[in-house]
Amino acid sequence: MKPELVIFDCDGILVDTETIANEVLSDFMKKIGLDFSPLECHHRFTGIAMDTIKEEAERLSGKKLPDDWAAQVRQADLVAFEAGIEPIPGILDVVAHLKAEGIPFCVGSSGRYEKMQMTLGSSGLWETFKDVLYSAQDCKMGKPAPDIFLYAAKGMGFKPEQCVVIEDSIAGIKAAKAAGMRVFNYTGDVNADIEQAKSLGATTFGHMSELPALLGLEALDQTTA
Repeated sequence: MKPELVIFDCDGILVDTETIANEVLSDFMKKIGLDFSPLECHHRFTGIAMDTIKEEAERLSGKKLPDDWAAQVRQADLVAFEAGIEPIPGILDVVAHLKAEGIPFCVGSSGRYEKMQMTLGSSGLWETFKDVLYSAQDCKMGKPAPDIFLYAAKGMGFKPEQCVVIEDSIAGIKAAKAAGMRVFNYTGDVNADIEQAKSLGATTFGHMSELPALLGLEALDQTTA
């Protein structure tokens, strides 16, 4: 069944930021005595808002962190992203396909607007998504709560059951399911937890060229996508 609205997560779905962001977060964690590798940061925190990560870091470390700790991490991310961010392979073809089919789309992200402007701008996707951005900074609770996806659907004028979500994180999958939306889990990252994603009810796929067919659209030619 074709969706009436496609909601994309941003980091790890539209732009390849997760590796850099987890390296930055790992450094911050080590400074407060939490010896988390980038890989462990990926499994623990991918898809979760930075303010929530700060709360968890305080709980795990037993330390009261500076009020601006989350802002410090975000700023370090932006500096790291200045070197350039690439779009996820195949996403440009997927977006073009949705446009051709007349299916609206938007972004529902844990990232703040300034971060999305940086990463989408650096990757050449800003003009495509600049008018359909929704951030969890506008919501009471971040993922895995459903707030961001319900907010995006309402902003675009659709009911939850009319929407599908494209996610790469476990927290995002949980948020989409809690919102009552179908969810497709992109597993192109080598660290993707495919079995957990499936156990949560997500449909998994390994390359963006597979997505249109899963959405009930004409399949993309995988030799050119």
